[in-house]
Amino acid sequence: MNFRKGQRREDPEINLIPFIDVLLVILIFLMVSTTYSKFTELQITLPTAEAQKAADKPFELSVTVDAKGNYTINGEPVSFRDVHGLAQAMRDEAAKAGDAGKSPVVIVNADQFAMHQMVINVMEAARIAGYEKLTFAAQTGGAK
Repeated sequence: MNFRKGQRREDPEINLIPFIDVLLVILIFLMVSTTYSKFTELQITLPTAEAQKAADKPFELSVTVDAKGNYTINGEPVSFRDVHGLAQAMRDEAAKAGDAGKSPVVIVNADQFAMHQMVINVMEAARIAGYEKLTFAAQTGGAK
């Protein structure tokens, strides 16, 4: 029974002030933690130089390692016995190319699935052969 006929029941209200406070805190957090890469980049203009290309191409010794453990030096297959044998094969290939007096740049072309130890073997063989310049070849972009 409803004895009070003149009073209406008040509808519940949602207080929006705490909700707005929480949203403002989140907004401030996002503003502080956001990085503005547009402002962190340095806008530079690189200098230009008038120079001729190098007259002589450096002597290169290309060593390839595939995923199965096969080695080639300048496209010639080499049987891998040990690191010293690979170093001797590198010296022989450099002498065959006729640039025995120059220290070649050893370019390591390793398959992406080649074991790490195979690449270390090439690096060690280059050190034993006395070749100080070593670089790694890689594909550019997202080649698959």
